[in-house]
Amino acid sequence: MKRSSLYSTAFLICLILVVGNICIGTTSEVYAAGLPTVTLGIEDAQTPQQVSTALRVLFVLTILSVTPSIILMTTCYTRIVIVLGFLRQAMGTQNMPPTQIILGLSLFLSFFIMSPTLNEINEKSLQPFMAEQISQNEALDRALIPMRDFMFSQVRESELRLLAELTMDAEPIDEQDIPTMTLIPAFMLSELKRAFQMGFMIYIPFLVIDMIVASILMSMGMMMLPPVIISMPFKLLLFVLVDGWNLIVGSLVKSFGVY
Repeated sequence: MKRSSLYSTAFLICLILVVGNICIGTTSEVYAAGLPTVTLGIEDAQTPQQVSTALRVLFVLTILSVTPSIILMTTCYTRIVIVLGFLRQAMGTQNMPPTQIILGLSLFLSFFIMSPTLNEINEKSLQPFMAEQISQNEALDRALIPMRDFMFSQVRESELRLLAELTMDAEPIDEQDIPTMTLIPAFMLSELKRAFQMGFMIYIPFLVIDMIVASILMSMGMMMLPPVIISMPFKLLLFVLVDGWNLIVGSLVKSFGVY
């Protein structure tokens, strides 16, 4: 037994040495072939153009880091994801559908609803800029116009008046007098208000089912049995029978008045 154990140990050591030689040989071949490297450094700018380029790169990186917030603030994503979250809570299915599914569906529905606005931005701003027909500042100004039109079409007058009173000294005469930094929070408040109103309407039929099931259980003396366990299959049945997903998605799309 001791001799077999010694042979096994020797074989294992030989195997480790062989694998190590293969790995070292492969690594040396890779280093011999050459690998690209990335270096970062800070140097003194020789010309004003170098400073401008560095500032542009920093600006682009900043925009990329806050892109999710921009999507939340200026598109229909807020209303959709809140309504779908209310739907999941009203049905009592806990994590079904999963959060990733809700976020993904909200994102694709946002692209679908925002497609006319995005196409207008592409035609009037992005393509002329890529063809070097307009400057960067003019491209940004052109891209901002369709986004402002979309937000003005969805914002409520009460929220817009509130934010205008808080941020502006004089009363605006028309839409052009309202700055974008005032329009965006007013649009967000309007989206939150509409989303909560739609969530309340979604809750009502499921709440009725919970009340009916709870009343039946109490009349039967089954007070220790949670009504949610009994009512959830009936909620799912009701949601399937009325084709709930088509109703919810259709109502969300139609609420924006785009199609």
